[in-house]
Amino acid sequence: MRLREIRKDAGLTGRALAAATGWHFTRISKIENGAQSPTDQDLRTWCGFCAAEEQVPDLIAQARAVESMYLEFKRQARAGLKQFMLAPVPLYERTERFRIYEHHAVPGLFQTAEYMRAMLKFWFGFLDTRNDMDEAVEARMVRQGVLYQSSKTFSVVLEEAALSTRFGGSETLAGQLDRLLSVMSLPNVSIGIVPRNAERDVIGQAGFWIFDDKLVSLETPTASIEVTQPQEVSLYARMFDHLRRPALYGRDARRIIVGLQNELSGSNQ
Repeated sequence: MRLREIRKDAGLTGRALAAATGWHFTRISKIENGAQSPTDQDLRTWCGFCAAEEQVPDLIAQARAVESMYLEFKRQARAGLKQFMLAPVPLYERTERFRIYEHHAVPGLFQTAEYMRAMLKFWFGFLDTRNDMDEAVEARMVRQGVLYQSSKTFSVVLEEAALSTRFGGSETLAGQLDRLLSVMSLPNVSIGIVPRNAERDVIGQAGFWIFDDKLVSLETPTASIEVTQPQEVSLYARMFDHLRRPALYGRDARRIIVGLQNELSGSNQ
C-alpha cells in the first residue's frame, strides 16, 4: 500500500514505473498487493524513480520487521529457558544507550537471583518447556554484566507499582529493593520512579526497551515484538520522554524505595 502511494505521489502509473525500471508491469502489481516481497534493491530502485529516496531506510526496516518482529516465546524456549535468556546478549553488547520503561516489575538487568527464580517459575509450565531454572538464572545474571561497562548508559523509568509486585515472599522483595538502591549509585545508571499519585498526561500501555535509536522491544504473554522502523522507534522515544516527566530521581526516588522497605518491615512484625 505504501509503495503504491509513493508511485501515485510521483504521478506514475504502474505501467510507467515498469517501463522506467525495466520490470514487467505485473511485478509492480504483485509488489503493491503483497504477492511478492521486494528486495532492498527493489525498494531503492522504486523510490529512486519516484523521487522518494528519503523513504528508503524506513521501507527497508519495515520490510524486515514484517519477517522478524514477532518472536514466539514457545518456539524460542523449546529446549528450556537458558538459551532464551542468552539470546539478547549480542544486542546488549552492541547497544550503547538503553532506555527502559516498566510498569509491572523490576527490569531483568536489575533483578536479584531470588527475584528471578520467583518470576521465572511460572513460565516453565506456561510454555511447557524443560525446567532448567539454575542455568536460566545464571544466564540472566550474565546479561547484567553490561551494567558495569562505562561506555553504556541506562535511562530507566519505573512506575512505583512495579516496585511492589511480589514475586516470592516479602524477603525476596526486600532484597530486590536493596539491589535497586545499589544499582542507582552506578554513574551510568539513571533510575526515575513515577509515584502512584503523580499527575501525568499519559500512561504506558506496555513496558518497552529502546536500544540506541535502532530497535524497540516489548513483550506480550506469548511473544516479544521487535520494532525497527525508524519512524516507530522515534515515536517510542517520544513516548519515553513523556513517561519520564513525572518521575522522581535521586534522593526523592530513594525515599520512595525506602518507604516501601519500611512498609515491608512493618508487615513482617
